[in-house]
Amino acid sequence: MCEIDCINPTAVLAARESLPSEPALRRAAERFKTLGHPGRLRILRALDGRELCVCDVAEVLGVSMSGASQHLRSLRTIGAVDYRADGKLAYYSLADPFWLQIAEMLLAKLEETATDADLAYL
Repeated sequence: MCEIDCINPTAVLAARESLPSEPALRRAAERFKTLGHPGRLRILRALDGRELCVCDVAEVLGVSMSGASQHLRSLRTIGAVDYRADGKLAYYSLADPFWLQIAEMLLAKLEETATDADLAYL
């Protein structure tokens, strides 16, 4: 904890000017919230290189079709997945692999830095 009030105005100004705009930060935080559910991360991985209908996604996750649909809707909102309708079926695929790449990088980092406490949590 700082015990001396020593503020470097030049460094503070440079740091403030380097920050993204508040609206951009809010949009980024909303996207992270969407990715902040294990089921949605699993969907991204499940859709890697394949197209699945909602009932298939529900089966992969072990949830109801309604639950799978809610997760897919959230992922569609951020542009992570896309769908096409074929009669009464809706098929989903990755729309932008960027979102899967973010998830994969985070998972790889966590595995790389896993501690005994982390492993016990899993």
